[in-house]
Amino acid sequence: MATCGEARGCQRVLYWIPVLFIALIVAWSYYAYVLQLCIVIYLLVYHVVFIMFVWAYWQTIFTKPMNPLKEFHLSYSDKELLEREDRGESQQEILRRIAKDLPIYTRTNSGAIRFCDRCQLLKPDRCHHCSVCDKCILKMDHHCPWVNNCVGFSNYKFFMLFLAYSLLYCLFITATDLKYFIKFWLNGLPDTQAKFHILFLFFSASMFSVSLASLFIYHCWLVCKNRSTLEAVRAPVFRHGTDKNGFSLGFSKNFRQVFGDEVKYWPVPLFSRESVLLESEIDFVISKVSTHMYEYQFKLKVLFFYRT
Repeated sequence: MATCGEARGCQRVLYWIPVLFIALIVAWSYYAYVLQLCIVIYLLVYHVVFIMFVWAYWQTIFTKPMNPLKEFHLSYSDKELLEREDRGESQQEILRRIAKDLPIYTRTNSGAIRFCDRCQLLKPDRCHHCSVCDKCILKMDHHCPWVNNCVGFSNYKFFMLFLAYSLLYCLFITATDLKYFIKFWLNGLPDTQAKFHILFLFFSASMFSVSLASLFIYHCWLVCKNRSTLEAVRAPVFRHGTDKNGFSLGFSKNFRQVFGDEVKYWPVPLFSRESVLLESEIDFVISKVSTHMYEYQFKLKVLFFYRT
């Protein structure tokens, strides 16, 4: 009988199947376009888009999700104290005492402190536990099987660029392959295997374009509203109550919170958000908490973002 570790290992291997599928599709599309269609002018543009697409996809897959700092984890003594209490309200009193020194403003639907039993930590705002990764992820958006990774604070920009460049990649192939697709049906292509690659290349690129366009538009809307997919489904709960726009700082700052402050880095799959996050989070702190806490919260935000 397989052990729990072996079963978990097999499960992790299975998680890579969607990534392998995408990799094979991309490799075949490269072969079909470059070796079968092979038009020099198109190839120059194609390779620029292809490189940016693969780069963004790679970054989305292999950028490790960021986890809460040790400041949010319970100490050994706090764990023992929490375990000794069997009543929910008594446990909440302990968690509230710990949370008062941390920049945590969101609550559960019942108004309780957000606590992860699995990771034994107080969840920072916008942090959620991923059952697939088996860890808490900062600013978690969702777990994406197509990249076998959690999309969150550390790689959301890469995920957005992956959607953008993959959509551009599919649209470019569809547009440049269209006239050859028409010729196929008019029997205007030489009778070689290339014409079948051209046919399926057009079909696959156009179909992926539709699904990618809808997903990309949806995530653009999320960026503009400064919401994650999880927050769009269920609005975050603050001390003062539910607020679906509780993290919104206005379109400009919402966008820069994901893509960074310098325009030249926006189209490049590189992490470039530290200074912007500090500015945005300071604005959030000013609007959500009393001013006498401002200096402490600012110091903790600096510690939080620069140490990650």
